[in-house]
Amino acid sequence: MNPSQLVVESIAKRSALLDLTDLVPEVLPTEYAEAGNRIRHLIRQYRPEMILCLGLTSGVESVRLERVALNLDDAELPDNVGLSHHGKLIIPDGPAAYWSTLPLEKMCAGLRQRGIPATISNHAGAYVCNHVFCLARHEVELLGPGSKCGFVHLPHLSGPTDAGAPHAPGLSMDVMVEAIECCISVMKK
Repeated sequence: MNPSQLVVESIAKRSALLDLTDLVPEVLPTEYAEAGNRIRHLIRQYRPEMILCLGLTSGVESVRLERVALNLDDAELPDNVGLSHHGKLIIPDGPAAYWSTLPLEKMCAGLRQRGIPATISNHAGAYVCNHVFCLARHEVELLGPGSKCGFVHLPHLSGPTDAGAPHAPGLSMDVMVEAIECCISVMKK
């Protein structure tokens, strides 16, 4: 279960209520090539003012606002088509990293004011989430500056894991949806 997909679907359903009539919600596969190709295509097609990528991270109980996209794929875990990348540059002639262009400090403060646990993380790892973030930032740079672009990692859904087991760490779906709505609101200012 990937809560980032559920959050995207929930916000897409509520886009008119949130005054997000120009929202382009998209769920990307957990595949290096397909996810990378899709994010670049979407950015070229829509030339958005704001790009907020979401993904799942394990072992945390807060919303993680990612500061940097590394130009590196390096993960033991294979993607959903079985590819594992080890020490591979995403963009061979690109910079070592790209900074988020989102107002991370304001987003973090807004989340915390709502009582939502949030942190700023130094980088998005080296798996498919980072791959997408790096390619999105690279595409924005190729098209010319102006688009705000960044990545937010969400924890697992909290709640019972199975009959009699303790609750899993994470956040509720309602809290995660509120968190991303807050981030979008701050980005629009």
